[in-house]
Amino acid sequence: MFHPFKQHISTVSLPSRFNNPFYYTVHPLCEIAAKEVQNYIETLDVKEGKMYGVLVVETSKGELGYLAAFSGLLNGINKHPFFVPPIYDLLLPDGYFKEEESNISAINAEIKNIQSSAIYQEAIRALKEEKEQYSLYKEKTKTLLKEAKIARDEKRKQGLTDEQQAEMIRESQFMKAQCKREEIARKERVEEKQSCLDEWNKKVEQLKSERKRRSAELQGWLFDQYTLRNNRGETKSMRSVFEEVVSKTPPGGSGECAGPKLLQYAYINKLRPIVMAEFWWGESPQNEIRKEGVFYPSCNEKCKPILSFMLQGLAVDENPLDNSPSKIEIEVVFEDDYLVVVNKPSGVLSVPGKQSLFSIYQWAKERYPDADGPLVVHRLDMDTSGLLLIAKTKEIHKSLQEQFANRIVSKKYIALLDGYLSLDKGTVSLPLCCDPTDRPRQMVNYELGKSAITEYEVIERREQLTKVRFTPHTGRTHQLRMHAAHHKGLNAPIVGDALYGNKAERLYLHAEKLSFIHPINKELITLEVKANF
Repeated sequence: MFHPFKQHISTVSLPSRFNNPFYYTVHPLCEIAAKEVQNYIETLDVKEGKMYGVLVVETSKGELGYLAAFSGLLNGINKHPFFVPPIYDLLLPDGYFKEEESNISAINAEIKNIQSSAIYQEAIRALKEEKEQYSLYKEKTKTLLKEAKIARDEKRKQGLTDEQQAEMIRESQFMKAQCKREEIARKERVEEKQSCLDEWNKKVEQLKSERKRRSAELQGWLFDQYTLRNNRGETKSMRSVFEEVVSKTPPGGSGECAGPKLLQYAYINKLRPIVMAEFWWGESPQNEIRKEGVFYPSCNEKCKPILSFMLQGLAVDENPLDNSPSKIEIEVVFEDDYLVVVNKPSGVLSVPGKQSLFSIYQWAKERYPDADGPLVVHRLDMDTSGLLLIAKTKEIHKSLQEQFANRIVSKKYIALLDGYLSLDKGTVSLPLCCDPTDRPRQMVNYELGKSAITEYEVIERREQLTKVRFTPHTGRTHQLRMHAAHHKGLNAPIVGDALYGNKAERLYLHAEKLSFIHPINKELITLEVKANF
């Protein structure tokens, strides 16, 4: 599992601190290790793209080398002689997990057998037919009674004796009673067919309830088997780590990512962690943005609670996204009695997040203590710079948000893309939604995603970089970043995009131009602040 470097590395300096897995610049030793791992992967028949990780370590004798890991399964197995083993082997053929998984699979098969059985399908068909006949009879009876009434009314116009009138009433009452008896009989037949199907559905629901209970118990049991370690020599179950940090059950697949596997193996085998990195290798997935050979930060939903514990005892770099200046000078571009437009710097939040970081909202609250309402009308990502609109009253805020909702507001962005675009202009339309397993990442999803449309125009080409102007027609989270980076979009991530591309000194995305109707004087306001890149 421990791999000495094949390449000469004596001239490469070691980092003074362990890198932060959620925000890092790839260390040269990790680049060398990753290249060696990629060369090895190419000798395998790997059927899918996958996230891999490398951890540079030092032995007790002072020898430098690296460990390698893959996330999840590799060609359906979780063990491979080149890579570190899983934290817990849930694929043991005689283990409790496989045994209980087999029991749950048997329940699934029983549910499927019931729902596909001839008797169950016949019960569904019979109920449907009886309901249709019942509905048809009610409509037919309604028409019949209506026509009979019309006929009686015509007879009354012609004049009737008292005896004829009484006879007509008796006939009407008999017809209604007969129709009612038939309707009741048909309704009873529907209820009989419904009761028959309900018996089968009750059995299915009981099986589903048992499946849910056993699945939850198995998941809980599994998470208790993952005994995580840290650099202090402490151990905790994965379930207790999540309960203490985020007060919830770990998501499925937690503990199977490359990062936790690497650290766990290093701690068990007395190897000192030096620096780590994770990269994608293989075909890009359809929905997420993962490109072969690109390094990515660890995921938040599964790995952040785990790694926060496992890294304890190590001197780790701070994540700058968790720390922003407590005060910063904000440029005011436009201001009157009703609203303000500022030039938000890159690295500053629009509104408060989970951490107590400086935000434009905080700045506005301090600058305008008498202002009421939410203040910030729209948002820019923390790393995006540019024009941001602030309302001083609830009424102005509501009016401006209505303009955004009705797409009256026009926004233009400037971005520097890591790639060469051959077309001068075009439109990207990819539906977007949040990736529930790795927030705040977004993903392309044609079923669950919301419509997202972006026009682009090339401004300048610089070797393998392209400067573009974006005009978004929708306002989805990370829309421009996703549309730039995704292989079905421009396939060229924005320079400095640590989530969807490669980290740089900043995200090269700037909200350059903003146009809206002033809520009071109804004049068109157009403001522009040029990007400084």
